[in-house]
Amino acid sequence: MNTRVYGALDIGGTKIAGALIDRTGRLVARAQHATPAQGSAEDLMAAVFHVLDGLAAYPAWDGLTRLGVASAGPVDTVTGTVSPVNIPAWRAFPLVENVRAHPRVPAGIHPVLVGDAVAMAAAEHWAGAARGVENALCMVVSTGVGGGLILGGRLHAGTTGNAGHIGHITVDQNGPLCPCGARGCVERFAAGPAIAAHALESGWTPPPGTAPTAAAAATAARAGDPGARAAFDRAGKALAAAIAATAALVELDLVVIGGGVAQSGETLFGPLRRHLADHAVLDFTRDLTVAPAALALDAGLIGAAAAAGAAGPPPGALPAETALEGAHPRPAVAHPAETSMGT
Repeated sequence: MNTRVYGALDIGGTKIAGALIDRTGRLVARAQHATPAQGSAEDLMAAVFHVLDGLAAYPAWDGLTRLGVASAGPVDTVTGTVSPVNIPAWRAFPLVENVRAHPRVPAGIHPVLVGDAVAMAAAEHWAGAARGVENALCMVVSTGVGGGLILGGRLHAGTTGNAGHIGHITVDQNGPLCPCGARGCVERFAAGPAIAAHALESGWTPPPGTAPTAAAAATAARAGDPGARAAFDRAGKALAAAIAATAALVELDLVVIGGGVAQSGETLFGPLRRHLADHAVLDFTRDLTVAPAALALDAGLIGAAAAAGAAGPPPGALPAETALEGAHPRPAVAHPAETSMGT
């Protein structure tokens, strides 16, 4: 008998990742493809199918019981559609329907959609930096900026799955126009492309042959380049303003930050914490802990599996197969601890 696994997709503006995940939350197979973010809807779906093809090539695919799909947002978990701000060709795109149509997805599998940052929150609360925390904001800072909330020990995704979408909180009313239509959104200051662009505007010049990315700017900032340092300071200030506003609204015990830009470490976290001390001044928001994500770049995949698990036990599950190994002792509503991935 094949070991039961969950399938997971994590779709972002830079890459489309996929994985098969066992009952302990361990990735047993992985596939990845670059996101043709400026391509057509068909180009994008072809890239998703390429990742699914890669996963289906593994023997473990035969044990597939659930399939979770995390996507950059906004998403609509009611209709199964996505409208990622940084993927222009997908507007109200029926992603769930298209994933279900892949010829290797078994007939009984119904993909479960979740926003990528909400997936990250589910993953970090299950097995990462927010484990055991009652109230947390978990953020993804990458090609875009997103977030998910844990409130009262439970994942709070909202009606359509977009609660905690912190990247589109306005932090500067006269700031740059965002593709979402608003001005001064966090994402226009703190997303990777925004950091790289501001570093260039501030006088940073990448080394010959090096692409002008946030990662390259982080390297320059660590070496003392003033333009690159200014870009990360600006990003940290925007993130701090949004975090302080969120803490004032819902009260937080912890903020967890992951995603590609967060891999720059103290280059981002240093200015963020410094500015947060200036913004979070009320007694119940002061001294808020900000920590890096524990699951690094796999959080979206693990969280997609958690979302799939929350949809219910796999077909044919036995009563004994109702919990994942190593699950949180006080599982939240959208937690894989309440579901089966047994053998």
